[in-house]
Formats: sequence, C-alpha cells, structure tokens
Amino acid sequence: MNNQAQSLYSQIPSVDRLLNEPAMSALVVEYGQHLVVESLRYLQQQARQQITHSASLPEWCHDWASEVSRYLMIKQRAGLQPVFNLSGTVLHTNLGRALLAEEAIDAVASAMRNAVTLEYDLDGAGRGHRDNVISELLCELTGAQAACIVNNNAAAVLLMLAAVAPDKEVVVSRGELVEIGGAFRVPDVMRQAGCKLVEVGTTNRTHLRDYRDAANDNTGLLMKVHTSNYSIEGFTAAVDEKELVALGRELNLPVATDLGSGSLIDLQQYGLPAEPMPQNLIAAGVDLVTFSGDKLLGGPQAGIIVGAKHWIEKIQRHPLKRALRAGKITLAALEATLRLYQQPERLQSALPTLRLLSRDTSEMKRMAADMLSPLQQRYGEEFNVSAEPCLSQIGSGSLPVDRLPSYALTFSPKDGRGRTLEALAERWRGLPVPVIGRLQEGKLWLDLRCLQDERSLLEMLLA
Repeated sequence: MNNQAQSLYSQIPSVDRLLNEPAMSALVVEYGQHLVVESLRYLQQQARQQITHSASLPEWCHDWASEVSRYLMIKQRAGLQPVFNLSGTVLHTNLGRALLAEEAIDAVASAMRNAVTLEYDLDGAGRGHRDNVISELLCELTGAQAACIVNNNAAAVLLMLAAVAPDKEVVVSRGELVEIGGAFRVPDVMRQAGCKLVEVGTTNRTHLRDYRDAANDNTGLLMKVHTSNYSIEGFTAAVDEKELVALGRELNLPVATDLGSGSLIDLQQYGLPAEPMPQNLIAAGVDLVTFSGDKLLGGPQAGIIVGAKHWIEKIQRHPLKRALRAGKITLAALEATLRLYQQPERLQSALPTLRLLSRDTSEMKRMAADMLSPLQQRYGEEFNVSAEPCLSQIGSGSLPVDRLPSYALTFSPKDGRGRTLEALAERWRGLPVPVIGRLQEGKLWLDLRCLQDERSLLEMLLA
C-alpha cells in the first residue's frame, strides 16, 4: 500500500466516532441504531473501494450524516410507490389496475386494525366459511346459486378445472385459446389442472357441431373463454353460451365460461363498449362463470367463480382452494366494492374505475387548457408543448383494443432527438411522485383521463 492510499484510508472515520456526531445522533433517533450502523459500514466500504480504484475519497466524506440520510431515504422508500398514471391506460396491469373506492379503503383499514369474523359464525359462535358473506352478495347481483372467491382469476380458472374435470377432456374453441399477461396460457392452465385440452373449430370459425363431434365418454366440460385481450374480425363464427348450454344439457355435460374482466353492469349505459355480464350467462344456464375482481368490477385483485351450488360446493372442497383462497384484506375490499353495486344510482361517482372510464372528454380538455401555458413557459426552450386529443385504453392485459376519446399534453423535442424525450420521461419517473406517460409518434404524451389532482402534478412539473 503506498503512502497516498494509506493517508486516504486513515481519513475514513470509525463508526463510533461518527455515531457521536450530533447530526448522526438525530438519524439514530429517526431510523434506529441498527440501520444507521449498517449504513455507515456500507458507506465505509464504498469509500475504501473508491480509494482502491481511483486513489480518492468520495465527495460526501466531508458530510457523512447527509450521505447516510440520503442513503437511508432511498433504502427505506416503499417498493410500491404512488404514481401519476398518465399512460392513457385506465386498468394498467403494471400500475396496479383498479383504484379502490373509499368504502373499500375504509373496509380494508378496519380489517387490518381489528379482529374480524373471517371464519366465525356469530349466531352459532362456531366456525363459519370465509366466502359466505360475499357469496350471498354475488348471488344477489348475478342470480347464481353460490360463489367461490380466490386470489385472482387465473387461480379461479385453475381451481374450477381441477375440481370439475380432473383427468377429463375439456372442449374449447381454437379461437379462444388466449394468452394473457405473464405468458399465462389457457392450454398451460388446462395441463396444470390435470385436464386434457380438446381444440375444436378454427381460429376464426367454430360451430356447435364442432363441440358435439368432440364430445365423448371422457369429456368433462364444455368451455368458452371470452377473448377480451384481442379481436378477430371478418369471416367469423362463434357459438354463444345459450347454444352451448343446450348441447351440455343434451350430453349431460357442464358448461363454463371464463369472462376474465367480467363486468356486473351494462357498460353501454355509460357510453362504453359492451362487455358480457356474469348474470346474463347465469340466466342462460351456464353452470360456472369465472371473472376478475380488479378489472371492470373495480375492486381488489381477486378471482370469482359463480354458478350452480353443487359445482361450487365441489370446488370449495378441492384441496387447491385452501392454497388459493383470499385473505381478510381482499375479502373486506371486495365486499365493500360489491355493496356499491346494490346502489346503482351512485355507482358512477363512488367507483373510481367507472368514474374514470366514463369521464367526459371536455373535463380532460379543460385540464389540458389550464395547464398548458405554465408548462410551455417551463419547458418551451427545449420542447414544443401542446394540448391534443388522443385515445385512452381501457386495459392493458384486458380490453386493449377498446379506445376512449381523451385529451393529453404532449412534449416534442425541438432538437428532434429521441434521447432528449427519453431523458425527460426518465426525469419525471424520478420525481417524488413519479409521472408515467407514454412515448409515441415522437412525443411524450401525458393522457389526462386518470388525472385526479392536477394541482399537485403541475407543482411537481414546474419545480
């Protein structure tokens, strides 16, 4: 070791000495001694490495307390950070999908603070079933005989198949063998559930006779999958549930439909694209319907199975149910969300998902106009800042082809360089509340459909 390095090493103070500094004592009060000591040891090691590699001390060595404070702020930052979702996708899978209603948030807080009747029957003071309350609500809303709740819709499909058709064939149209986010594929889940997939028809056309011809003594289920994440147009044909139910009755086979992002209301009354509803399929005689709680329903991540009582009871008894069941926080949020559907008059104002999806374009246009001038003054030297009409997306993993008219603020670099635009997007992602837009057509778009606090956003962008 040369004399210069030895001199630099000697300038690294000991942990004990640093802990005696007043500024460091304040950090110990805030974060605890363990975290502060661990941080100091880490920073000491960083300083030694810099001496080894560049024969110099880090600039922060003149103020260890400030560097420890900065390091601990980063280290203790929550992994799930609030963001401004200005991506233009309302139900964004990577940003947590549905925002919960205040009633659901209050219900979750209460369930977290208190012991609750999760599996306790107050009438008999014995053990109850955790799905009972929500099952009653779902039966009221959908007309089903019973319901089962698990932790997401993929789990709902897996459990349903494993319980209803183990070691049996499940007949599905080739045009409905979808893949959703995370490479989750219908054929794969069939295999994991212990079922044998039987594809019928073609990608664009499937007829009732295709299901009939495929059925045999080893068939356990006739199934439809709602293709909510893509669309086939043109020369097409599909079998609706009513026809399939009639065939199922004739062949003594159950019929199931996976709706994925199923809605409990007619979305057309709010000017939105139509989506199939579980209650209509139950009315048509479908034995089991699965759908998600955190997409169009507007609740927490959950998988819901509704249908005939004897099938639901069989599903509830399956060993997988315990592994896939929902906890009290999910159940509390889901119950509160479903109770909003009992009051349809206030649903649009109370349910954030529906409120954002049905938001009038004029509201976003007004926000864009209000924010445009100050943003032009702040960013005008580098960017052309404009307010422009655009199209929002209902969902990312589901309903990605449906578009809603919206309004956005756009930023295009005057130097024409894409890197300038990417640097702006990166800078905004590093804000105290990250701003998530989308890069498209040589511009950074801030779609205002999901913006609920324009004042806070403007203050951050102008800082």
